[in-house]
Amino acid sequence: MDRSHFPVVIIGGGQAGLSVSYCLKQRDIAHIIFEKHFIAHSWQTKRWDSFCLVTPNWQCALPGYPYAEADPHGFMGRDQIVQYVQNYAQAFDPNIKEGVVVYNVQKNIPNGSQNGNQKTGRKTNRGDNQCFHIKTSIGDYTADQVVVATGGYHRPKIPRIGDRLPSRILQLHSSEYKNPESLPDQGVLVIGTGQSGCQIAEDLHIAGKQVHLCVGGAPRSPRAYRGKDVVDWLHELGYYNIPIDEHPQKETVRTKTNHYVTGRGGGREIDLRQFATEGMKLYGKLAHIEGEQLTLKNDLKHNLDQADNVAESIKRTIDKYIEENNIQAPTEPSYKPVWEPTEIAQSINLQAANIGTVIWATGYHMDFSWIDVPAFDGKGYPGHQRGVTTAKGLYFIGLPWLYTWGSGRFSGVAQDAEYLANRIALQHTVDQHDNSPLLTMQFVNEFALGS
Repeated sequence: MDRSHFPVVIIGGGQAGLSVSYCLKQRDIAHIIFEKHFIAHSWQTKRWDSFCLVTPNWQCALPGYPYAEADPHGFMGRDQIVQYVQNYAQAFDPNIKEGVVVYNVQKNIPNGSQNGNQKTGRKTNRGDNQCFHIKTSIGDYTADQVVVATGGYHRPKIPRIGDRLPSRILQLHSSEYKNPESLPDQGVLVIGTGQSGCQIAEDLHIAGKQVHLCVGGAPRSPRAYRGKDVVDWLHELGYYNIPIDEHPQKETVRTKTNHYVTGRGGGREIDLRQFATEGMKLYGKLAHIEGEQLTLKNDLKHNLDQADNVAESIKRTIDKYIEENNIQAPTEPSYKPVWEPTEIAQSINLQAANIGTVIWATGYHMDFSWIDVPAFDGKGYPGHQRGVTTAKGLYFIGLPWLYTWGSGRFSGVAQDAEYLANRIALQHTVDQHDNSPLLTMQFVNEFALGS
């Protein structure tokens, strides 16, 4: 038996990779997971101490493992999330190797060999021309099919303009932030107002830190509205299951920043205007750095108004749904801003403002450069339909908006994993029967009917 070849190799042992593993195990398809670190590594090491989900616990529905604890409408904290993912793995005992780095994936034949696996001399079902070669820190492997489950957040994105900051300033990416106590006893400048930026700013604000926040164009969401969490309403409306090809913004939605809101304290709205009334300093986007002097754009009011408009549009959508379906729900007064920017600062002197830390909440770069398979566009994003790439046998899962809004969340990964497992099983069956054209058409038709 060739222990270096598997019908399927899964790269990444987070919730997405584990979900595919569960589904393949249900279909009795042999496979292995290579995980660079350990199960739930990103949740444990790339999140701050007070981190919690922004979606309710009931949306945690990994394949065969729905949330079953006592607080379905609560929001799991970081350590609970880690435990949930670890417990999931223990529940079905996947074939996973932790601490394994995958250096390279390719689909060509090393050294031009055309006569079988160069390492073992064996022929795979698909023939070596169709076999994937995976170079890892524990040796070389081959696979008939490969699932990339490493997500889309690979390299922290810190703008090069940060090189202009004084050396005395502690610079952190949001993934490196842990708690207020770990920072110098000075003010903190947070740059970026996506989910991480706003929640970190809130964490620091609650701890009594003087927070300075460069507000970007991220939208915000209400937390609760008319008697329900907004996630409950959007779930009823089917928003989490809208396919990307039916979304008004089509594939461009993949690059949009998520709405900011928090699950902290049982869940609440984040209103930056309220923070301003409590002493948080709000500014427009960062424009330029020259030593201690930062120049800012004059777009604070626009960015706050734009975020509010998105939140109000969500409410109007819910209002329409309630009215059209004759749902009995309490009413709420219209939103009124509690603070308006008047004299907007166009610059900050870091020393004068006693700022000792800058936290870059500016997202991540995607990096699939280790995959030497022609399946990517000019920006390095895989060309795919529901995770099925243009390269036969190569799949992706866990990417934001892989297929629906839920794809990059606990709520949608099961649907994506089931779909990919069906496609993998189809190809596996075809391979086992020597690629018979008649059989291939039969299984394609059965799959189409069953999907």
